[in-house]
Amino acid sequence: MNEKLTVEEKIGLLNGQTNWQTKNIKRIELGTVFMSDGPHGLRKELRDGSTVVATLFPALSTLACSFNKDLAYKMGEALAKEAKKENVDIILGPGVNIKRNPRCGRNFEYFSEDPVHSGKMAAKYIEGMQNEGVASCVKHFAVNSQETYRLNYDAVVDERALREIYLKAFKYAIDAKVKSIMASYNRINGVYSCENPYLLKTILRDEFGFKGVVISDWGAVCDPVASFKNGLNLEMPNSKEYNLEKVRKAYNNKQITEEEIDEANAPLLRMIENKKDFSNCTVDYDSQHELARDIARDSIVLMKNDNILPLKKEEKVLFVGGFFETPRIQGGGSSKINTYKVETVQSEIDSYNVNYDYLEGFSSTKDIYEEQKQNEVLEKVRNYDKVVVMAGLIDETEGLDRDNILLPSSQLKLINEIVKINNNVVVVLSLGSAVELSFNDDVKGIVNCYLLGQASGRPLLDILYGITSPSGRLCETYANHLEDYITSKNFANGNNAVWYEESIYVGYRYFTTFDKEVMYPFGYGLSYSKFEYSNLKLSTNKLEENKKINISVDVKNVGSMKAKEVVQLYVRNNLSSVYKAKRELKDFVKIELETNEIKKVVFELDYEDFAYYDVLMKKNYVNKGIYAIEICRDANTVILSEDIEKKVDSEAFKSHEQTIYNSKEFILLEKEFKKIMKKELPPINEIRKKPYTMNSTANDFKSSFTGRIIYKIMLKMANSMVSSQMSEIEKRSRTVGAMEIPLRTIAFMAGEGMDYIKCEGIVDMANGHFIKGLKKYLKK
Repeated sequence: MNEKLTVEEKIGLLNGQTNWQTKNIKRIELGTVFMSDGPHGLRKELRDGSTVVATLFPALSTLACSFNKDLAYKMGEALAKEAKKENVDIILGPGVNIKRNPRCGRNFEYFSEDPVHSGKMAAKYIEGMQNEGVASCVKHFAVNSQETYRLNYDAVVDERALREIYLKAFKYAIDAKVKSIMASYNRINGVYSCENPYLLKTILRDEFGFKGVVISDWGAVCDPVASFKNGLNLEMPNSKEYNLEKVRKAYNNKQITEEEIDEANAPLLRMIENKKDFSNCTVDYDSQHELARDIARDSIVLMKNDNILPLKKEEKVLFVGGFFETPRIQGGGSSKINTYKVETVQSEIDSYNVNYDYLEGFSSTKDIYEEQKQNEVLEKVRNYDKVVVMAGLIDETEGLDRDNILLPSSQLKLINEIVKINNNVVVVLSLGSAVELSFNDDVKGIVNCYLLGQASGRPLLDILYGITSPSGRLCETYANHLEDYITSKNFANGNNAVWYEESIYVGYRYFTTFDKEVMYPFGYGLSYSKFEYSNLKLSTNKLEENKKINISVDVKNVGSMKAKEVVQLYVRNNLSSVYKAKRELKDFVKIELETNEIKKVVFELDYEDFAYYDVLMKKNYVNKGIYAIEICRDANTVILSEDIEKKVDSEAFKSHEQTIYNSKEFILLEKEFKKIMKKELPPINEIRKKPYTMNSTANDFKSSFTGRIIYKIMLKMANSMVSSQMSEIEKRSRTVGAMEIPLRTIAFMAGEGMDYIKCEGIVDMANGHFIKGLKKYLKK
């Protein structure tokens, strides 16, 4: 196909035609590829700015709690069906970034704190989608762990953490033959992801063997020439010719060759050539809704149950909280879906024929203490057998990290008052990431829904009233306090760099290795039934290269009702001069058992499942020692264990230097992090001065007199884009984000009102060239 194109057409293909579509070369009838947001629902934009009606499935953070790979496949398949109806060729999802810290505003779009769990769930989701003929675009590649300064922060991460934690889930996606990958906004060790040859060429292409299309996140490209030379294939969306003109000049100056442009074009041309015909595709939205229910029901996590659940139909139950009638079913930002329909607890509960009342108590959309509503609850709450408080977060959105991990104060205040009057309280949570559970000891039950999507009513009621046994498991650790997460010290704490000082010790890897107490561990969840495990068997007790290990274990339902169980397999690491996590998840399976039924669960591990990334040998390596295969209830609780040994190290293995990471008194120290990074660390914060560039933010301008004036003007402009119809969190995201994103991205996203030339004028004025800049700014 390349030989049919002129150089100008080849350069044109490097950039989108619209916000969602690639360029159409009509001369040769090339055709285009159409993309849509949609990790948990199709968000296809229409010409008037609205979006198509679509099924809102549970968020990926919710799906993750199902630990059900089959449901992940079915969800990907269902999303593809709606994409085909709307002639969408690529769905921009799933997101497999690691939940490094619970404050990340976009955690609801990501699976897990564990790369194996994320990767295996994502792989099935991708297979389901792509088997329907729709391409998946896994994102955001890579080390994209926060929203603060998300377009320009520098993720300073050591090689082992990069390989073992932040890239592993992407490797699972690539092994599942994902057809496209979205490069992230941020820098990694000083180099933007979109132009990072080590990331996009050495690792992604050469080592992982990725053959598909690398697409920029929207407005992520800083240097287009460097990007297309170093592995990017497509810049999205349309850059109004600004970046393509830079490529043309570079080509004319022999800074980029036609061969390099051909190499950049090739994956997209293959995708266009192989795209499917989606004519006359239809969707049964009611069946889609039923699947959304199934996923939601399978994902709800019972965290605490002091003999208060399930509720009985005859019990007099008071439901409290605005989530009863206006549930929180999705997060904010680019994944926000125009739902086919919304099912709530209020809309469904009457069909259950139960004895209940409802009082609002507090809002589900804003944190405001309404004394009259709370007093009404407190006056009546003693008259009920049980109280179900429906609580949750209201402040999770793309573009903004949370300030803390507390529930809204109005909710906490009412919960604290209710338990003083009635001690039979169940708290139901709706959220996208972990929160502090200060009321844990005061209530008898906690049910975690995460974000259930449009079918939020029946799944929750089925769990509360015991029609279905809960089977969800936590996809992240719930610590006692925010400061207990080792990553909190270095999260969203500067305008320049984030030091990933914790290295591989993210989530449960930190808490289990260093014996830190948590509220609820990764993988935790209760059931209304009970299970017994027995007969753990290994095909061998020796670790040998190129040989697989077969593991089997019997699981019996010894409870009184049919139920599902998540069987979790971990490897406990050997004692070594190389620092390692105490145990790591390697596989999991969900099974359903009738009462007294026994099933044999079989796993298969590869030799490399016992490996770490050796920075001296520059490869994955299994060193000698005794490991253990552990069948666990969660990351803290071992049920059965069998040892397995590698007896000899290869001659290439060298003893590694002991570091603070081997110590039981693990304290983050800059000198230790420098030791494993082997370089000076960039500053976390910078006062940025002249000369400003198109990569500068409005916040950067505050260091000069002229810049401060321009900053105030830009802030006023950002505030003018906020409408009364927006929620408070959406308003804050809009204004904070506008001050943190580079001028080049503002030009990309702002439309005709603020194009590239105007932004160049702002930069010139901030640099003191006022007349020159003003002329550009006023130029039509």
